[in-house]
Amino acid sequence: MIPVRAYWRLLSRYLRPLRPRVSLLAVILFASIGLQVANPQIIRIFIDDVTAGAQMSRLVALGGIFAALAVGNQILNVAATYIAENVGWTATNELRADLMAHVLDLDMSFHKSTTPGELIERIDGDVTTLSNFFSRFVIHVVGNVVLIACILALLWRESLWVGIGLTSFATLALFAMLRMQGVAIPWWKSVRARRAEFFGFVGEQLAGTEDIRASGGVPFMMHRFSAVLRPWLPEAVRARFGFSVLWGTSITTYVIGVALVFWLGSLLLDNGTLTLGSVYLIFHYTDMLRHPIEHIRRQMEDLQRAGAGIARVEELLERPSRLDTSGDACLPNGALAISLNNVEFAYHDDDSDGDTVLHGVDLALKPGRVLGVLGRTGSGKSTLARLLTRLYDPVDGSVRLGGQPAASVYIRDLRSRVAMVTQEVQLFRATVRDNLTFFDESIHDDALWQVLFELGLGDWVAGLNKRLDTVLETGSAGLSAGQAQLLAFARVFLRDPGLVILDEASSRLDPVTEQLIERAVDRLLQGRTAVIIAHRLATVERADDILILEQGRVAEFGERIALTADASSRFSRLLKTGMEEVLA
Repeated sequence: MIPVRAYWRLLSRYLRPLRPRVSLLAVILFASIGLQVANPQIIRIFIDDVTAGAQMSRLVALGGIFAALAVGNQILNVAATYIAENVGWTATNELRADLMAHVLDLDMSFHKSTTPGELIERIDGDVTTLSNFFSRFVIHVVGNVVLIACILALLWRESLWVGIGLTSFATLALFAMLRMQGVAIPWWKSVRARRAEFFGFVGEQLAGTEDIRASGGVPFMMHRFSAVLRPWLPEAVRARFGFSVLWGTSITTYVIGVALVFWLGSLLLDNGTLTLGSVYLIFHYTDMLRHPIEHIRRQMEDLQRAGAGIARVEELLERPSRLDTSGDACLPNGALAISLNNVEFAYHDDDSDGDTVLHGVDLALKPGRVLGVLGRTGSGKSTLARLLTRLYDPVDGSVRLGGQPAASVYIRDLRSRVAMVTQEVQLFRATVRDNLTFFDESIHDDALWQVLFELGLGDWVAGLNKRLDTVLETGSAGLSAGQAQLLAFARVFLRDPGLVILDEASSRLDPVTEQLIERAVDRLLQGRTAVIIAHRLATVERADDILILEQGRVAEFGERIALTADASSRFSRLLKTGMEEVLA
C-alpha cells in the first residue's frame, strides 16, 4: 500500500508552519482541475453549434473562451508547481536539520559503526527523495485522483454505460498499479541501503588515499570496491522491473479504455442517444483520463523510493542514544573539579559487548589543577578523555564534573564547558571567522582579534587576503600544523571552558612552532582545570598531578613534585628511564 500514513506522520509537524502556502496550493489545484474539465464542455458546445449552423460570432466567442481557459490553466499549473516545490523543500530542510541534530546527539558507538558516506546518503539522499515525492505527490497524485473523479462523474452524467465502462477501466488501472507499488517498496529500500553502503565505502577510502597508495593497497581496495558495487546491480534491476511492470500496466489499460470508448460511442451515436459533440466529449475525457493515470504511473517510482526513504528516515529518528540526555543541571562558572568513582568502562557496538577498558578507576582533581595522564598505548588514556567529554558514559561507577554527576548535567552545557584539543584539527570549508566561532554570529570581531594576537596568530590572519573573511579549506589544507593547532586553541579561548583536555597537541611540530604552541598552552591553562594526555616528558613538566594508567587500571596517582622526589614511584622511574621508551 502507499505509505501516505507513514509519510504524513513523519512530515505533518513540518507542514503546520506552512499551512497558508498549503491552503493556497489546494485552492490553485482545484481551480486548475475545474478549468481542465470545463474546456471539453466548450468544445462539445462548439461542435454541436457548428453542426447546427450557429452564427460565426457565437463560434468566435466560444473559441475565445476556450483559449482563455487553456491559458489560465497553464498559469495555474506553473503557480501550483512553484508553491509545491517550495513547500516540499522548506518542510524537508527542517527534517534534514532535525536528523542532523539527532545524529550529532547519538553516542559514539553509532558513529563508529556508521560511515560518513552512509550518513550523508541517509540525511540528504533519503530526505531528497521525500522532497521530490512530496512536491509531485500533491500535484500529480492527489490532484490527478481528484481530476479522475471529476471526469468519471461527468461521464456518468453523459451516459450510464459509458460511466460504468470507464469507471471499471480506471479502477482496474489504479488497482493494478497500487498493488505493484506495494510489492516494489522493499526493492527500492534495498537499493537505497546499497547506495548508502557504497558511498560510505567510497568516502572512507578516499579519506585514506595516501595511506592506501603508500602501502600498496590499491589492488585490494579495488577488489573491495567491486565487492561492494556488485550486489547493487541485481537489486537496481529488480527495482526497475517494478517500474517496467507499472508502465506495461498503464499502456494495456489505456488500450482497453480506448477500444471501449470507440465501441460504446459508435453504438450510442447510431441510436441517437448522443450527439457528435457528446461523442467527442467522451473521447476527450477518455484521453484526459489517460493523462492523470499516466502521471500517477510516473509517480509510482517516486512513491516506491519514498516508501523506502520513509522507513529509513523513521528508523534513524527512532535510533536511541545510549547517553541519557535528560539532565538539566548546569555546571558552575570557573575551573571545574573532576571526580571519578570506581569507573568501569567497555566499548560496545551494535553486535556485541566489548572487553572492559577501564577497571575501577578512582580519581579526584581539584579545580584549577593540571593533570598529566601517562600510560602505554591501549592503557585507557583516550577513553578517560572521552568519558570526561561525555562522548560515552561509564558502564559502572560515576563521573562528576564541578561537583555534579556528569549524567545529570544538561548535555549542551557540559559540551560548552569542557573543551578538547587533539592532534588532528578539524576545519570547515568556511571563513576564518566561522571556523573560530562555529558560525556563532554573536561573537564580535574585536574578541576574535584579541584572541588571535594573544596566541601569536594575529599577524598571520591580518596578512591574509580577506583577513577574517578568508576561506579555509577542509581538513587544514593550506595551513601548517602549528597554525591549525593555534586555531584550535583560539576556539577554546572563545568558549572559555572550565575544563580543557589536551591530547599532546604539540607532538608533531617543529621546535620553533612548538615553542609558540607551548606559550599558547601556558596561557590556555591559566584559571582552568586541565587534563593533558602526555606522550613526551616535556609535556608533563607543567602538570600539578600525575596519573599513570596500566591496562585500564590506576597504577599511580599523586602530586608530580612528590612523585618525582619518591625514588620508588613509577613516575620517578619513568623520568630516569625516559618516558618515550617505557611508554612506547
